[in-house]
Amino acid sequence: MSNNVPSDATSPRERAWRSSAVTLSDMEVFVFPDLIYGLVLANVMSPRIWRWRDDPWFKNIEHAKPNRRIQRLKQFVMDHYVFNLDLDTWGLTTKQREIERFQDFIDTDALQQSNALFGYQGDKYYFDIDIRTHFGLDKYEGDTIPYWKTETVEAMDAFKFKPAMQTGAGECVSLSTLYAAALFIVARIPLADIFMMATPLHSQNFIDVGQGILTNNRRLVTKTMWFNGTEISAQARRALEHERVTLVAHESGVIHTLYPEATIDPQAYRRFYTQIRQFLHTDFSEEILGNFLRQHGAMQRCFQIRWPIHGVDHYIAAERVFAYEHNSSFRFTDGTVTKLMDDIDHEEFHSSPLAHRMVFNDWQRFVRENQLDLRRSEDLERLKARFEGDCIDADMTLQALVRFCYTEPRLPDAASKTFTRTAPPLDLHPEMTREEIIERLASIRDRNPMAQAAFYAYRDLNRCEPQPFLRAALQRNPVAGNALPDKSADDIAEILREYPTESIYDEPARLAQPDEVWNFKRGTGIEKAILLANILYARNPRAELAIRIDDADSATVTGHDGQWTFPGVKALKPQTWRLAPDLIVDG
Repeated sequence: MSNNVPSDATSPRERAWRSSAVTLSDMEVFVFPDLIYGLVLANVMSPRIWRWRDDPWFKNIEHAKPNRRIQRLKQFVMDHYVFNLDLDTWGLTTKQREIERFQDFIDTDALQQSNALFGYQGDKYYFDIDIRTHFGLDKYEGDTIPYWKTETVEAMDAFKFKPAMQTGAGECVSLSTLYAAALFIVARIPLADIFMMATPLHSQNFIDVGQGILTNNRRLVTKTMWFNGTEISAQARRALEHERVTLVAHESGVIHTLYPEATIDPQAYRRFYTQIRQFLHTDFSEEILGNFLRQHGAMQRCFQIRWPIHGVDHYIAAERVFAYEHNSSFRFTDGTVTKLMDDIDHEEFHSSPLAHRMVFNDWQRFVRENQLDLRRSEDLERLKARFEGDCIDADMTLQALVRFCYTEPRLPDAASKTFTRTAPPLDLHPEMTREEIIERLASIRDRNPMAQAAFYAYRDLNRCEPQPFLRAALQRNPVAGNALPDKSADDIAEILREYPTESIYDEPARLAQPDEVWNFKRGTGIEKAILLANILYARNPRAELAIRIDDADSATVTGHDGQWTFPGVKALKPQTWRLAPDLIVDG
C-alpha cells in the first residue's frame, strides 16, 4: 500500500477543509460537501464492515437478487444500531463561532436560508413545535447550537460502551454513510447506483435498483411503502415533501444548492433526477385512495365502510377499520382485506348506513371504473364532483391527494450549475478487495477531493499529517473539558489511566478524537494524552503545551507546570507535537 502523506496545507481554506474532514460536524459537511462522501470511503476502507461479510446472517448473500441482498442488510442494521441524536455526546458550540469560522468560505445569508440551526424553516412541522424545544436547545442561550458530529462506523459501534446502550448508534448522516458503504461492501451494489441526499434536517440515500429504494435512518423505504399511508412512511416522506435537497453526492462528485460549480457527472445526475421522480410518482388507483385515507386520519371520520356479513350489508366507521390494522398484519387496501374484516368484532358494525358519512366503497368503485389521472384538471373536477356534504373541504383534500401521489423533489438545479468534473474517477468495484480499494484511493488522493477527504476521515496518522487531527482535537471537542471543571491535571490523568488501554479503532495508527475517548471511556496512551491536552488547552490556549511520542511506547504531555505519561501509543514514529501557543510538529 502507498504511504502518501501530504504536508500541512498553507491555505486557510485547505487547512479548514482537512481539519473538518476529521470532525465531520453537520456544519462542516454543509460547507464542504465533498466530506460526506469522504466518510463513505473511510467506512469502505474500514475493516469493520468487511467483517460483516463473515457473519452467518450474510451467508451466500452474493447469490441473492439485489433487493433481497439489500433487505438482509437492512435487518442487520436494524439489529445492530439505533438512531441517536442528543446534545451531550459531542457538545455545543455557538452560531457566532461557526459563522466566524466559515465566513470566508460561504455566504452567511445563504447559510441562514439553508441550514436548520441558522434560521432555516423549511419543514413547518419542526418549527410549529419549536425546533429548539424539539432538540432540547431551549435550555441554552439563543446562540447555542450542537456540533452534531457525524460518526465513523467505529464510533457508531462504540456507543455500546455507553451506559444504557446495548448496540451501536448514530445520527442520520452517520447512518446514511454507513448504509452507502455497507451496500457496496456487503450487498455488492455498485457505487454508481447509490446517490446520497442531504436536506437541512435529514440525510438519506436513493438506491437505483428496480423501482428504487430509499434509506431512511435505519429503515428502507420501497416505492410501495412510500405510498402505503402508514405512520412510518409518513415520517419517511417528510424530508422530501417539505425540504429542499441541498446536496446530492455520488461516486462521481457532488452538486450543492449554494455553489455554482458541480463536480457530479451530469449524466449520472440526470439519471438520478429521472429515477427519483419516478420513485416519488404513482398512478392513482383505488388502493392509493385507501392508502391516502390511512395517512390522513382526520378525514376518516367522514367515511364509512360497507361490508357484507352473512350476505347482508353492514356499515362501520372508517377509523375503526384502520384502528384494527395497528395490531394486525392484514390491510384494508390489499388482498388481505377479507381477513382483516373477519377479525373485527361484529359489535363494531351497524345494520344501517351511518349518518353524515360517505360510503368509501362507492369511491373505490368510481376510481376503479374511471382510471383517473390526477395531473389532468378535468379528472380532478370529476373527482371533486363526487364529494357530498360539508365534512371535507373538497379543494384542500384534492390538493393533498395530488401531493400524496406526486411528490416533486426540490433538487439542486442543474441548469444553473457549471459542471467541472476534473478529478479522476474513483473506479471502485464490489469485486475488489479492501486492500485494492485502499491502494486505488491512495493513488488518486492528490487529484480527487473525495479520496483525499477519506484519509482524513479515516484518521490514520501514518497516512496524513497530524496537524488537521490535532486542530480538530483541541478546538472542537468540548465535552471532556466541560465535564471536569474542578479536577486538577493530576486527577484527570489518574482517571484516564483507569480507562482500558484500547482504542475504538482497530488499525495501528488510527486515533480517536478526545470526546470519543471521553464518551466511550477507553483509549490508548496517545489518545489519553491528547484528551488531557485537550482539557489543558481549553483552560489556557496560550500556555505552552506539547505531546512527545517516545520509542518506549509511551506518550508524555508537558505544560501547565506538569508532565504526565501514558503507555501505549499505537504504531506512530517518535515525534513531538507542540500544541500551544502554536501548532508545530517535529520529527
